[in-house]
Amino acid sequence: MSILVTRPSPAGEELVSRLRTLGRAAYHAPLIDFTPGTGLGALPDLLAQLRQGDLVFVLSKHAVRYAHSYLQRSAIAWPRELNYFAIGRPTALRLHTATGLPVAYPQPPETSESLLLLPELRNIAGKQALILRGNGGRELLAETLTQRGVSVTLSECYQRCAIHYNGAEQSAHWRRQGISTLVVTSGEMLQQLYDLVPDYDRQMWLLHCRLIVVSERLATLAQELGWKDIQVAESADNDALIRALQ
Repeated sequence: MSILVTRPSPAGEELVSRLRTLGRAAYHAPLIDFTPGTGLGALPDLLAQLRQGDLVFVLSKHAVRYAHSYLQRSAIAWPRELNYFAIGRPTALRLHTATGLPVAYPQPPETSESLLLLPELRNIAGKQALILRGNGGRELLAETLTQRGVSVTLSECYQRCAIHYNGAEQSAHWRRQGISTLVVTSGEMLQQLYDLVPDYDRQMWLLHCRLIVVSERLATLAQELGWKDIQVAESADNDALIRALQ
């Protein structure tokens, strides 16, 4: 009964290490990697254009990593007069640790829907919002803020890049390892895994694996692709994933 963790480094490697410490057979096969985003160069100017009380949204720890590193190299501090929001507690903690500033975040699940329920985001017409994120992704947050009367700007702080495997070789290898549980933390990676595995292995093995995901939206996508044994972790951090796996 082995576990395949597909989340990127370093979180994926950390999860595998903790699972092995607990006596579980676990393997890491990251499906995506990260590189700096095309929007970093404009970030200082975008922050400078915001007024007191305007909104900054950070949608992942990777956005914090790349944005903070760029601002540090540019000797620019995060403006203290803005209101900062994160998609969930781990991202909020990363941003607070980097900046020392207060960061609001929703209770799990870590989704745009949960974030938009925060009371601080009810009466925000006339404000500006800067969303720090990766390439692509969902548009729900930007669209809903716009509907609430906010002027929204997107900043691509990092890019997700698919890691390519030989599907037939990799799926055969995973089957030899006895993989029966899969940990997938985004819809993009779930679709990538589904497409990677050849049809025979997909029908005979992949779709019969237990699947651990991090949101009801992902669980719905998994059902549409054909998975039956699906469990939703309470959040996307490794602590929650370990609880789900136990």
